[in-house]
Amino acid sequence: MKKTYRSLIDNLISENYLKTPEIIEAFKKIDRADFVLPEYKDFAYDNEPLPIGFGQTISQPSTVAFMIEKLQPKKGDKILEIGSGSGWQTAILAAITLKKNTIVALELIPEIAQLTIDNVSKYNFLKKGVVKIINANGKKGYQAEAPFDKIISGAAAFKTIPPAWREQLKIGGKIISPVDKSIFVIDKINENEFLQKEYEGFAFVPLVEG
Repeated sequence: MKKTYRSLIDNLISENYLKTPEIIEAFKKIDRADFVLPEYKDFAYDNEPLPIGFGQTISQPSTVAFMIEKLQPKKGDKILEIGSGSGWQTAILAAITLKKNTIVALELIPEIAQLTIDNVSKYNFLKKGVVKIINANGKKGYQAEAPFDKIISGAAAFKTIPPAWREQLKIGGKIISPVDKSIFVIDKINENEFLQKEYEGFAFVPLVEG
């Protein structure tokens, strides 16, 4: 039986990766096949990471679902995305936030940044001004647009979360980021206090720091 995008979504729901109605609706609207390289189209609906060039990948769907569920984006949230990759997660977040200038996506590799632009453009989020894609070093965050309600990284920081991300996060905000083989969920309680939870057992490409 041929795999479909709907069957992938249904599996993510049945396996409890996707739970929140607004997030599920966003996943349904943004077809993963639009964000994989042509040679991998037949594998777009597999629950596996796929190469997008330059040593980077489009993440495993269950991992993207897990991270976005932990982030809990809402309409109007201003979100900094570190490592936009092929743009699938970027577009899902944009389908949730919807309002102008809510998604700032940083990508250090110029060719991958262009891939994000090409793919996200299929959904008009750039034309509508919801998404801004910037070729920049994600380790430094993006002070020009700070503070952010939420920050999410698609690549693993090596040992620790960069201090700039904590500084550029609003009080009450949330960071979701891999560190080594774990995903960390960090809530900013006040300027100096953070609540941190670790979820082990994941694999990510390393954050390209330039």
